[in-house]
Amino acid sequence: MQPIQHQMMGYDRAITMFSPDGRLLQVEYAKKTVRLGNTAIGMVCKDGVLLVTDKRLVDKLVVPEAVEKIFKIDDHIMSTAAGIISDARVLVEQGQIKAQQHRVTYDYPIDTVSIVKHICDIKQICTQSGGLRPFGVSLLIAGVDENGKKLFETDPTGIFYQYKATVIGEGEPEIEEILHKEYKESLTIDEGLKLCLKALKKVLDQNFSAERIDAAYIREDERVMKKIPKDRIKKLL
Repeated sequence: MQPIQHQMMGYDRAITMFSPDGRLLQVEYAKKTVRLGNTAIGMVCKDGVLLVTDKRLVDKLVVPEAVEKIFKIDDHIMSTAAGIISDARVLVEQGQIKAQQHRVTYDYPIDTVSIVKHICDIKQICTQSGGLRPFGVSLLIAGVDENGKKLFETDPTGIFYQYKATVIGEGEPEIEEILHKEYKESLTIDEGLKLCLKALKKVLDQNFSAERIDAAYIREDERVMKKIPKDRIKKLL
């Protein structure tokens, strides 16, 4: 007799219900949502940190500059996301509040990992509370603090990992392969940007254009987030 599918047994109907093989199916569905999201790449370079993402403009009438996919959490910390961007915006706002509270309390900028842990704590609560759904988004959080350059990836479960370079979203397998082959810790921000654009161009193919790209960096010596203008991206292309 064939085993009954998990869905037929109803193990995926409540976030607090484990399946017989010890899985929270609603959380796994949230991870699938991330894989359908826009592609986002993060990279730690020799002189700072870099985030590059696809805005995925679905309508020619949309104003490209009005679509924001890279968010400033504090002057020295930034974030981008794949999945449900409205979920990301709420989490980023919580991170911004945490950063502001830290500055007011200690008169000193917060470290990157404290922001990551705070956001992951919020995500984790939504994997164990009835009546809630998991956040359907993964965040890349990059920053430069007194401990150096840091890049973290968070997933819908509330788990986080630190990376030298990573990618989330629909183009993950192809771009991950490129990063494994071509990423070096000695890359400058400009060289890292070229590599990210090359990888996105391969994944997006005919849909690729400078208008779709959002990119930002934080230099180690400045510790201030700066957006990369479109004309600079066009020159690199």
